Amino acid sequence: MNDLISILTLSKEQFSRVVPFDPLKDRILSLDFTAANNELPDDILRDIKHFSAYINGKLQESRARYGIGGYAEHRTVYKTSKVFDGANPGEEPRRLHLGIDIWGKPGTAVLAPWNGIVHSFANNDHPGDYGATIILTHLLKGISFYTLYGHLSLNSIKNIREGDRIQKGDIFAEFGIPAENGHWPPHLHFQVIGNLEGCSGDYPGVCKYSEREKYLSNCPDPDLILNMNQYL
Repeated sequence: MNDLISILTLSKEQFSRVVPFDPLKDRILSLDFTAANNELPDDILRDIKHFSAYINGKLQESRARYGIGGYAEHRTVYKTSKVFDGANPGEEPRRLHLGIDIWGKPGTAVLAPWNGIVHSFANNDHPGDYGATIILTHLLKGISFYTLYGHLSLNSIKNIREGDRIQKGDIFAEFGIPAENGHWPPHLHFQVIGNLEGCSGDYPGVCKYSEREKYLSNCPDPDLILNMNQYL
């Protein structure tokens, strides 16, 4: 995995934007979904209209086009969905976020950061899950890796096939609305994965805190590709 991190670091200036973002005119806002954010009580998190209003209000207040954040963030927000609970009573729940979320308007275009192939896609249609999801596979300087795009629109997975070639900079998906993105305020979950471990159309975007070393080593910081945090 150190090889992947090194290659991504050395190539960071070569990647396309994953969302339409112009650092010369667009503002972005860091959003916090840990226990430290006392502006998000459970009644807001459990109500998609109130949760969306919170996100939109923060963006409008800051005159930001996008909200961003979440890599390696221990999030209390996941306690509102059974998707992240342990399989057995008393089992440790999943709370550590493995990607970066980009919050914005539904229909926002999603672009391929590098030449790739559609590895797989699915509609992970459970409350709190990814909803429409696409995974691309890439080859960069002899190193293969994957990028995962969650919370997309259903249109994003209507006309694609496994094996389709996607060129760097191609628009191939868009942010979904809550009814089709896992019941979240509109955003993109973007994740970099070294080893898919046999998964197809899905890969954990949140892990148990006790397993953080394993998953963070397999899922390096997506900002190595996004290059957006420097503009916060």
